[in-house]
Amino acid sequence: MKIELGIGASTQQVTVPDGNVAGILTPNEVTYELTGEAEVRRALENPIESPRLKDMVSTGEKIVIITSDITRPVPSYVLVPPLLEELYLGGIKAEDITLVFALGSHRKHTREEMIKLVGEKVYEEIRCIDGDPSDCVHLGVTSRGTPVDVVRVVAEADRRICLGNIEYHYFAGYSGGAKAIMPGVSTRDAIQANHSRMTDARACAGNLKDNPVREDIEEGAAMCGIDFILNVVLDEHKKVICAVAGDSVKAHRVGCAFLDTLYQKKIDARADIVIVSQGGAPKDLNLYQTQKALDNAKHAVKEGGTIILVGSCKEGLGERVFEEWITEAKEPGDLIRRVETDFKLGGHKAAAIAMVLNSAEIYLVSEMDPDFVRTIFMEPYATVQEAFDAAIARRGEDATVLIMPYGGSTLPRVGE
Repeated sequence: MKIELGIGASTQQVTVPDGNVAGILTPNEVTYELTGEAEVRRALENPIESPRLKDMVSTGEKIVIITSDITRPVPSYVLVPPLLEELYLGGIKAEDITLVFALGSHRKHTREEMIKLVGEKVYEEIRCIDGDPSDCVHLGVTSRGTPVDVVRVVAEADRRICLGNIEYHYFAGYSGGAKAIMPGVSTRDAIQANHSRMTDARACAGNLKDNPVREDIEEGAAMCGIDFILNVVLDEHKKVICAVAGDSVKAHRVGCAFLDTLYQKKIDARADIVIVSQGGAPKDLNLYQTQKALDNAKHAVKEGGTIILVGSCKEGLGERVFEEWITEAKEPGDLIRRVETDFKLGGHKAAAIAMVLNSAEIYLVSEMDPDFVRTIFMEPYATVQEAFDAAIARRGEDATVLIMPYGGSTLPRVGE
């Protein structure tokens, strides 16, 4: 059987004997009537537990739209034009609207990247800026002790509209919703305090009930205030197939429920070998982002098995603290001990990789230097086929194989 996997802007093929394939975890078949901008317009006209946006706003109000940065697949160029039309219907002028790219802990954009994200018309029509975490307003502290420090232009706006993409998140449960505020436009200290709860067993992909990370995010965002969200679910081709708008929590939950019907995959048993890809660019720009697919794959691999992680990582590791931690560690256990005693944002993903290495070996197919990959406790390969051939030689000819072509979005669950 030949399987095609995305890596960067291209693809690679791997041939796996039919008898070894335990399953290919692709999205479930779901029915939907509208896609793209038409679905976005439907959501805006039918908000969940909220008035229409045009009926909420008033002429003269300062509006901030918070959307994702270049590391996220949110199709802002599809979402923003109909959103602006809705605001204009409510009497809002273009000069009173600011679009803020939520950087979290990521790098700033170039002008060209901003235009790519929202389209040239939107970029010229309204003010588009990166969030500046060095200029924030302190709004208080959550019940769990997380400081609520929000980028000033967002905190001081009359209305805040949050855009996002809903997919599984390995400790917040799901992306989207209030995550546009935290971590999107929060300080590093605030993000760090919130994310330190990732070691709680309830902080895992697909879980919202009693998830301390998600609850803390939504408490902090409520202190800032979110007037309206517009979130989307994308298919494997990054096409909008579901949009939800309205209340920041209730609309988000409807989107999460739809995501489950699409991407939650029941499996009969864990496999000896799991081949997992982020699906290609932009989700695999660096190892920091590609780690998401690895974390989902850990739910599908047997104890002591092999995960073949496929991601371009053409920008390398992708985050300063992540790089420091993973390159300073002498063994994976160093990272786990470090995150338990001195949590640092960025370092947490290094520790998450180490936790996977506790139970499985990782073969990395990427553009990174092979000698460097070995120093970060993974085995480097140039092609998926080479990695698979090595894995089958190690695990035996009868090894079971699960393939996850869209690993960042697909969440395996062993059958009830």
